Amino acid sequence: MAMAQRAMGLLRRSFGLTAPPAQRALSTSAAAPRRRVRWQQQRRWRRRKRRKKKNLFDVVQFLPGWGVGYKVAKTTWRDVSYQITKINLYKDGRHGKAWGIRYKAGVQAADAPIRISGVNKRGWKYIKESQKKLQEAPKVETPAVAA
Repeated sequence: MAMAQRAMGLLRRSFGLTAPPAQRALSTSAAAPRRRVRWQQQRRWRRRKRRKKKNLFDVVQFLPGWGVGYKVAKTTWRDVSYQITKINLYKDGRHGKAWGIRYKAGVQAADAPIRISGVNKRGWKYIKESQKKLQEAPKVETPAVAA
């Protein structure tokens, strides 16, 4: 019996044969504090929201030549950095492989470039001193060709 009444009620609702639901009494005094609380919660959420950390390719994409010749390091590393020598990008431009010369405490640790591990993981930073060293390097002047 209860099943039949329930089925009949669902059928009436689906065809719109039931009376419209009762209107709720809206009070302006009760709604104002709710809006204020919601706004404060949104403000707190925006403050807590942090920027997503970048992988190596997100960091070097705006550097000339995709950062070849520049130094990068993970934010958690203390004294280790890499000077990028080669980058192999996948089609999407956000993933790939990278090779570089390893530096420890500012001193070159290896002569040959090695593959940099963890380039697709987040938390990479660009070391600004490497740009200064590249700019201060003496420029090679090409001799003028006599015509």
